[in-house]
Amino acid sequence: MTTPSPISTLAAEATLTPAAVPAPAPVLGLHHYAYRAKDAEETRHFYEDILGLPLYHIIQSDHVPSTGEYCPYTHFFFRLQDGSYIAFFDLGDDEAALPSPNTPAWVNHIAFSVANLDDLAAMKARLQAHGIDVIGITDHHVFKSIYFFDPNGVRLELSAQVASAEDMAKESTHARARLNEWTARKNQWRAERANGTSAADKLKPQHNDRPELG
Repeated sequence: MTTPSPISTLAAEATLTPAAVPAPAPVLGLHHYAYRAKDAEETRHFYEDILGLPLYHIIQSDHVPSTGEYCPYTHFFFRLQDGSYIAFFDLGDDEAALPSPNTPAWVNHIAFSVANLDDLAAMKARLQAHGIDVIGITDHHVFKSIYFFDPNGVRLELSAQVASAEDMAKESTHARARLNEWTARKNQWRAERANGTSAADKLKPQHNDRPELG
């Protein structure tokens, strides 16, 4: 029996009628987030010895399974309490990932949860004791956070939830309406820029949820 190629399978899926398209499967959680590491041992020391995430799995190869290209790597994973992972690739060249040229350094980041505010304060003290610069504790109303960078330039956040599950459920009831409002305003902004009638380089949000910041 001939196994269909991925291309032919995708082509067949593209011709499905809407009624035949499968419903989305439940996405259970984050399996892992992967990033480039300049040095595996330096990264292991930070995540295992300082943050307390155990090194759990390593994959090494000369070729990339998804693309087939030649690129030797060591891929290593650190396990979180919920069974998810943060992972890294050491490509064996002592090169660090370059920052995005058009994105502020605070935008792209990974946020991990801790149980409570006491744990958050303890982790801040631990990081600072290891000579790591920490921002916060920052109040986001529904949670509080600290921010710092790992040895690879990845911005990390530790967060402690302060809002209840009921509060968050209430928030969820109007999240889509707020995003729809933003989308409508952004479409109008795009049209005005295309017509040369808008002087704004950036679209400001319709609400300011953090007025205390000025």
